[in-house]
Amino acid sequence: MFYCFLADGFEEIEAITTVDMLRRAGVDMKTVAVNDDNNHTVRGAHNIPVVADMHICDTDTTNIQGVFLPGGMPGTTNLDESADVRKLISYCADNDKYIFAICAAPSVLGHMGLLNGKKATCYPGFEGELTGAVYCDEPAVQDKKIITGKGPGATIDFAKLIVTELISEEAAISLCAAMQCSE
Repeated sequence: MFYCFLADGFEEIEAITTVDMLRRAGVDMKTVAVNDDNNHTVRGAHNIPVVADMHICDTDTTNIQGVFLPGGMPGTTNLDESADVRKLISYCADNDKYIFAICAAPSVLGHMGLLNGKKATCYPGFEGELTGAVYCDEPAVQDKKIITGKGPGATIDFAKLIVTELISEEAAISLCAAMQCSE
């Protein structure tokens, strides 16, 4: 199972599109509300309310395969400040699990020291937050089990790269064809 962390101020396109594409591909992805009041409703950066599948207090590492951090502001700041989110990211890093982050969210990984010597991308202006990373000006970048994306407009490329890694390139191509994505 993969957890997609949704904190108030998350970028809706990045979160919903990625979750949608991964679920279409058959990946077990749960949306997780990251807030203090155990409320499953989270508001995106553009004030769109989304009801998450579960709350951060209900997560565990039993069947975790990885985590996904969408960007957006102040969503990224809220993820960065969550001890529970950082604990699950650290678990994934320490146990060779996947970590996906897009837009401003790769900065959380940079702050945690998880990008040292690794290729990564992010939303323009956040490059300095990717502590130790080898910055790549590309829509989506993979370095072993860390996949980063540039921003909202790169979301399909980002999700396609994840599907390629988790399932196969053929599955990603087929998914994009069914969705009428341009190649």
